Amino acid sequence: MDLRSDALQILKATSRTFYIPISILPPGLQEAVASAYLCMRAIDEIEDHPELDNPTKAKLLRMISLTLQAGVDGFPVDAFSAGFSGYENSLEEVTVRVREWSILAPEAIAPRIWDATAAMAERMAYWAERNWKIDTESDLDRYTFGVAGAVGLLLSDLWTWYDGTQTNRTQAIGFGRGLQAVNILRNHIEDLGRGVDFFPEGWSVANLHEYAHRNLLLADAYTKSLPAGPALDFCRIPLTLAHGTLDALANGREKLSRNEVIALIQQFISINAKAS
Repeated sequence: MDLRSDALQILKATSRTFYIPISILPPGLQEAVASAYLCMRAIDEIEDHPELDNPTKAKLLRMISLTLQAGVDGFPVDAFSAGFSGYENSLEEVTVRVREWSILAPEAIAPRIWDATAAMAERMAYWAERNWKIDTESDLDRYTFGVAGAVGLLLSDLWTWYDGTQTNRTQAIGFGRGLQAVNILRNHIEDLGRGVDFFPEGWSVANLHEYAHRNLLLADAYTKSLPAGPALDFCRIPLTLAHGTLDALANGREKLSRNEVIALIQQFISINAKAS
């Protein structure tokens, strides 16, 4: 199996939200977005790891960041393996194979993905060392920028690289922040169970719901400004799922059902099929 096919299989196993929008992207852009997603999923699995302590998480994240910063025309086969030594059996496959995901993207754009992943890993290490302590709304903005708003900026760069599509970068940050805020709401009880609270001091669920809604309005504007094409096809699927999840949470449900997710995604697949 070639690396692209293997990457799509891992993607399908790790994300019901992003597998379909990535799988419908055209060649070249598909490899770039899949590389970005899997590299970031690799470090996300460290951040959320249920067994590793925070100093170990920070050490592993910084190792990945520094290794990515040393990239020239790719990475030696053993570039990451020494840093993973002793942890191979406890880390997820998507994490251990980060070198492969880093070289999946076309050579012309791969270093932008290394840069974004390295910066995110360093920020995650900072938050791991402070146990994700969010005191103020500014702290929340810093965290949601570091792990998601910056992804919106990366996606904007990928759209421009691929076909010249231009976007509003403030709205791009809102796109990432909005999706992340919905995730924080959805996982709030689970996060509290592992001793992590992303809510600023004194904030209620209603406060975070309003924060998510405010950022999703930016995400709506971002997506509506996109011309017909692969960027629009990609963005409107996770955005629609985020809105649907926020509505479900507001109505007292934990998340969208699998059938609801499939139904929401299917409407876009059928639109694409008619367009082609």
